Amino acid sequence: MKFLRKKNLYLIALILLLSLSIGISTSIVNSKNENNTTYECLELFSKSLNLIKNNYVDSTKLEDEKLIYGAIEGLIKKLDDPYSRFMDPEEYKEMKVETSGSFGGLGIVIGIKDEKLTVISPIEDTPAYKIGIKAGDIITLIEDKNTKGITLSEAVRMLRGPKGSKVTMTIQREGEKDLLNFTIIRDIIKIDSAKSDLIQEKVGYLRIITFNQNTPFELDREISKLKEHQDLVGMILDLRNNPGGLLNSAVEVSNRFIKQGLIVFTKGRNPQDSSQYFSDRSKTTVNLPLIVLINEGSASGSEIVTGAIQDSKRGIILGKKSFGKGCVQTIFPLPHNAAVALTTAMYYTPSGRSIHDKGIIPDKEVEYSNYSKEDLSLLLKAREGEFIKKFVKNHNQSEVEILSNELAKNKINLSQEIILKEIKKEKHYLSRGKKPIYDLDIDQQLKVAVEMLISK
Repeated sequence: MKFLRKKNLYLIALILLLSLSIGISTSIVNSKNENNTTYECLELFSKSLNLIKNNYVDSTKLEDEKLIYGAIEGLIKKLDDPYSRFMDPEEYKEMKVETSGSFGGLGIVIGIKDEKLTVISPIEDTPAYKIGIKAGDIITLIEDKNTKGITLSEAVRMLRGPKGSKVTMTIQREGEKDLLNFTIIRDIIKIDSAKSDLIQEKVGYLRIITFNQNTPFELDREISKLKEHQDLVGMILDLRNNPGGLLNSAVEVSNRFIKQGLIVFTKGRNPQDSSQYFSDRSKTTVNLPLIVLINEGSASGSEIVTGAIQDSKRGIILGKKSFGKGCVQTIFPLPHNAAVALTTAMYYTPSGRSIHDKGIIPDKEVEYSNYSKEDLSLLLKAREGEFIKKFVKNHNQSEVEILSNELAKNKINLSQEIILKEIKKEKHYLSRGKKPIYDLDIDQQLKVAVEMLISK
């Protein structure tokens, strides 16, 4: 499709640039001087575009669509806002699919933090999560291309691809001396955004992976399952590595735990972007003691829920400081099925706190695990290779040396204590018929939360 004809360059440029200003430019319309300046700039843009089209030496680089898309991306880049971005028709289509809970890709949410391409969070049970990508990882290279100065849209395009295709990333990780290389196979990602399990027959465990349009309904389903158990002493809401999602979904989730009062409010440049969101007593379904788990991968919607629970003193927040994304993006559709995601408001917790670039500090700070980083990495490799699962099916525990040797051959040097714990767990999984969605041996944060609820 040709995006524009030569004789219409000025007109289309004018439409595109003014489209970006819908809802944010009332002051321009009302000010004659600013209005004149805007039209002068549009004339400058139009003449520059015509000049490039008519004179640039390499005509193969003059595809109208790419030039205009690049111009819009440059406009947004000047805002110096890592969360505002232009979406071409393909990106916009995929964004709409993502919020429904099924999409193709790696399974990571990325952003620009301190001018570096950063993993906000890997999404559970996705290729990136399984291979070991972590919140806070800095992506320095994508397919050997340096990411310095890259825009979010450019990064998304490079990381996207068809199911089964591969992408190589180089990661800089805090605490690691050397850069880490990961080759990830893309897949179709289907997310059950809410999961649950019962811990020690007394504690309900709810995990929310993202906030999409299905999350409130899926959470209601999991809460109903847990409430079938009469002896519950409390609930744990796990928002770790949850990068956020839809604002309304986060508000609905908060409402399941908070009976009354303000949940969150937003302040924007325009009146329509400033709102208050209150709880509805009829939607509150959990009244038990509550502990919320967060970490550096908990962002946006997760921080809305956490902030509301913390400010209302509805529960205890445990874990590590959250990511710190406290801004709201509005999607503005553009002609030709493109769109712009533009930051239009900041959100605040009920007490008026802005957590943007600050994060939420937990009431009780606990490290994720007592295991070393090296042991956690080796354990991930052992589980991916299903070495322990295969051993338990074919051997007795007394033959543990066979497993130790097999792991050592694959450069997985775990202590016998850890190996025996894994064998015991695998046997329990087989007898139970399914694996729990938690691991109290590794997950110190969850273990502490369980102990706190049971000891009350």
